[in-house]
Amino acid sequence: MNRSMGVGIANGVASGALWGVVFLAPAMLSGFSPLQLAAARYLVYGLIAIVLLVPRWPTLRASIGRIEWTALTWLSLLGNLIYFVLLSISVQWSGGAAAALIVGMVPVLVAVVGSREPGAVPLSRLAPALALCVAGVVLMGYEAVGSTHVHGSTLQRVVGLLCGVGALVSWTAYSVWNTRWLARVPQLSGHDWSLLTGVATGALALLLAPVAFLGDSRTHSGNEWAGFWAVAAAVALFASILGNACWNRASRALPLTLGGQMIVFETLFGLLYGFLWQQRWPLPIELVAAACLLAGVVWSAAAHRPTGPVPESA
Repeated sequence: MNRSMGVGIANGVASGALWGVVFLAPAMLSGFSPLQLAAARYLVYGLIAIVLLVPRWPTLRASIGRIEWTALTWLSLLGNLIYFVLLSISVQWSGGAAAALIVGMVPVLVAVVGSREPGAVPLSRLAPALALCVAGVVLMGYEAVGSTHVHGSTLQRVVGLLCGVGALVSWTAYSVWNTRWLARVPQLSGHDWSLLTGVATGALALLLAPVAFLGDSRTHSGNEWAGFWAVAAAVALFASILGNACWNRASRALPLTLGGQMIVFETLFGLLYGFLWQQRWPLPIELVAAACLLAGVVWSAAAHRPTGPVPESA
C-alpha cells in the first residue's frame, strides 16, 4: 500500500470518528425537532466557515464562479441539510442503531456506482468485501428490530426507517458527486472546499431557520437552549468542519470504490457513541456485525493493492 493510500485511509477513519457524533446529537436533543437541529448546526457551520475563509478569500475568489457555487449549493442540500434532517428523524423515531445500519449500506451503493469509473476495481474483486459489509448491516438490523431501547409507535418506527433510507440515498449521491467535483477543482484544497460548502450550507440554513424555530410550539428552559446550542456548535465544529476536511482529503487520495468503504467507519463510531450514551455494552450479535463491517473494509483495501510491481516514482 503506497503512502497516498495510507494517508487517504487514515483520513477516512478520522472522518468516520468525527461524523459519528451526528448519530448521537439527535438522541441527546430528543426534545428538539430535526429541523431545529439542522438549522442550528449549519448556521454555526456557516459562521465558522466564513471566519476561516476571510483571510483566504482573495486567493480563492478567482477559482470560484457561478458553476462552482451552484454545485456547492446542491451538495450542501444533499450531504448536509436533507441528509441530516432525515437522519435525525430516523434516530429519534427508529433508534440510533437502525439509522446507523441503514446508512452503513452507503459503501455498497458507492462501490456499485464507482465500479463503472475508468480504472476502478471490478465488482467481482470487491464482492467478498461487499458481502461482509452487507452481512454486518443485516445482523445489526436483526438486532435493531427487536431492540428495547427505542420508544414510540410502530408507525413512527416505520417512518423513521423510511427516513433512514432517504438519508442513505441522499448521502450516496453526495459522496459520488462530491468526489467528482473535487477532481474538477484540483486548485482547491479539501479543507477549502469544505469551508466553501459550509458557506453555502449556512446560507440555506438561514432560509430554514424561520420555519424551524418560529413554527415550534414547544417551550424550553434557558438551560435546555444552552445545551442545544452547545451540542449544535460541537457537531458543527467536529462533524462539519473537521470531518468534512478529512473526508475531502480521503476522497482525493482514494479511488471512489475504496473511498466509499471508508464511510463504514461513520457507522461503527456512531454505534460506539450510542452504546456509551446508553451506558451499555454491545451485545454479541452487535460485536459480530461490527467485525463483519471492519473485515469488509480491510478486504476492500487489499483488493485495491496493485497486482503488479509498483514503479519507483510512486
